[in-house]
Amino acid sequence: MNQTLELIHNRKSIRAYKDTAIPEAEKEMIIQAALRAPTAGNLMLYSILDITEQSLKERLAETCDNQTFIARAPLLLIFLADYQRWYDHFLASGIPELCRERGQPMRHPQEGDLLLACCDALIAAQNAVIAAESLGIGSCYIGDIMENYEIHRELLHLPAYVFPITMLCFGYPTEQQIRRKRTERLDREFIVFENSYKRFTGEDFDRMEQSMPAKYRGSSGNAGRQVYFQKFSASFALEMNRSVKKMLENWSGQ
Repeated sequence: MNQTLELIHNRKSIRAYKDTAIPEAEKEMIIQAALRAPTAGNLMLYSILDITEQSLKERLAETCDNQTFIARAPLLLIFLADYQRWYDHFLASGIPELCRERGQPMRHPQEGDLLLACCDALIAAQNAVIAAESLGIGSCYIGDIMENYEIHRELLHLPAYVFPITMLCFGYPTEQQIRRKRTERLDREFIVFENSYKRFTGEDFDRMEQSMPAKYRGSSGNAGRQVYFQKFSASFALEMNRSVKKMLENWSGQ
């Protein structure tokens, strides 16, 4: 494998960091890599928040499922799905008046626009992850930023057409984190299908479970039961869905 493929295959989430600041030059390299990510129509339907205030980091550690390592991350970036910037530009460009002249309603951002903006933001985030990895800087995605929408909206001053789709912690990994084995993934046959989707049968699930590390099967020995109760129906998942529903009401209700 070449160097880029080695970075991708060996990368793992890092949640413990050395007490070492990330130099401004390397931070800028990470951000510039994010800005070069593929984007729908070159519209760059995202914004990035660079969280530098320690008290804000500590608050985010609380609101994102009390994960204390978030507050210790030397670099914390929040990737926002953002249609507000273009919508404000539409308003500044006189689009409401032009629409009235043409006898047509002005369109507001809708659910499809949100999903497109989420794609843009997540692609940019992954570019940042790979750039950081190439500099010896570890990272960890924080999906919990989607929870507590009302709190985060106020905390980060987010308007209606902006949603925090992911947060990334960056830092130099500790020796223990460097030595830690990477997490295994499901075998290719359970993820990649040719031409059409494949639904699994009980026999397929039996084979799939055998390819999983034992911890995913838990004490019951069954990954379906373990994931349902530990992830899918857990309190954080219920809060995430409540939060996203509230955001969608705010987004589409404008």
